[in-house]
Amino acid sequence: MQASALEAIHEFLPCATPAAWITWAQQNPVLLLVDHANCEKKAASTALNLMYRYVEHPRLLHRLSRLAREELRHFEQVLAIMQRRGIDYPQLSASRYAGELRRAVRTHEPGRLVDTLLVGALIEARSCERFAALIPVLDEELAGFYESLLKSEARHFRDYLALAEGLAGPAEVAQRLDVLRQREAQLIEGADVEFRFHSGVPGAVEPA
Repeated sequence: MQASALEAIHEFLPCATPAAWITWAQQNPVLLLVDHANCEKKAASTALNLMYRYVEHPRLLHRLSRLAREELRHFEQVLAIMQRRGIDYPQLSASRYAGELRRAVRTHEPGRLVDTLLVGALIEARSCERFAALIPVLDEELAGFYESLLKSEARHFRDYLALAEGLAGPAEVAQRLDVLRQREAQLIEGADVEFRFHSGVPGAVEPA
């Protein structure tokens, strides 16, 4: 992945992943892979749901169809790594990250679609940024795999952003991104009690 593409992602995101989360990820390698698999499935599902809901947008249909196929391929690759390592695939509760971002989405159209696409751009950009942050601290197989994902995840970020910009003017996109970035930073820098791929930093121990 070109350095300029990663620089664009760093400029787009409101903050960098805290070092405390990277340490947390190193302490939870199994959870990292299991929740990464879940994230790939959810990303494919999100793209498909948008394709069903907004059939009147051919450009959106084409881009998200390709994105959904790539996300499912990534899921298959994560699952294969888990199987090679003897890692079970249990049910995990979702992190609050995506759900909390979507709470800020407007409820009327076309604002709802614009905001949903911008949330997608933030999620894909954060995923790409976290892959890059993890590469130096992972074993050789995982580091190589995550490096292979950087290019496609960066493209997904650009696709979501371009689709939003095609529906709304620069002023509206900038205004909505200000709102969504503030919330994203709160979630990334805030405390969470359970480690997930998009969780914040380690917080208080969950009560018994």
